[in-house]
Amino acid sequence: MKKALYLCVLFLAFTANGQTAQSVLDKINTKYKEIKDYTVDAKVTADIPMIKILPSNVKIYFKQKDKFKIESKGIVILPKQGFTELNNFLANKSKYTAVFGDSLVIRTVQTRLINIIPNESNGEIILAKIWVDQENMVIMRSQITTQTNGTVKVDYTYGDQLKKGLPSIMKFEIDVKKFKMPKSVASDINKSSKDPKKEKEKKRTKGTITITLSNYKVNTGLSDAVFKEKKK
Repeated sequence: MKKALYLCVLFLAFTANGQTAQSVLDKINTKYKEIKDYTVDAKVTADIPMIKILPSNVKIYFKQKDKFKIESKGIVILPKQGFTELNNFLANKSKYTAVFGDSLVIRTVQTRLINIIPNESNGEIILAKIWVDQENMVIMRSQITTQTNGTVKVDYTYGDQLKKGLPSIMKFEIDVKKFKMPKSVASDINKSSKDPKKEKEKKRTKGTITITLSNYKVNTGLSDAVFKEKKK
């Protein structure tokens, strides 16, 4: 029985042209590693039940392998799942097993699902699914289930940074009840109200966060000092 199951998984791991799910991820990882650092302007808009947050303009800084900083004058809800968490997890092949799933057309692009199954049960990521554009070797959609934030789905749209694998738009769909909100806004979700419209809004379980990215500056030799917290 175990042998039959192993052969089934092995069969699912290959495409018709002989590529394995892991070899596809290796190509995506190689492209990701070529991005040593970047800065980018971002407009963040959020549609979260019971929370009113105005659109905000922020600047994002990134440096390999996990340095990440956001500069903003206001409150920003910015999930890390689509920026550093997933990429860092995929870079360590010993942490997971990758298996192909079905094909799916996403915004006219033919993609292939890759199921990412963690090899350990005590990690932050419980399960990840990514839909890959194999022609350009970029992730078009991801769905990550974590211990602390529930399930986060991300749709990626690409523009002039397609060859580098850097998106121009990221749209997050989050589980409001499980996703960790900033303390300054988290309490608003649980407030009671007799207003029927607000009660209906309160029953919504999903929220969206859309990030529009522009003015990328890639591989400029970003200093580590950028990521150090300023003393108050």
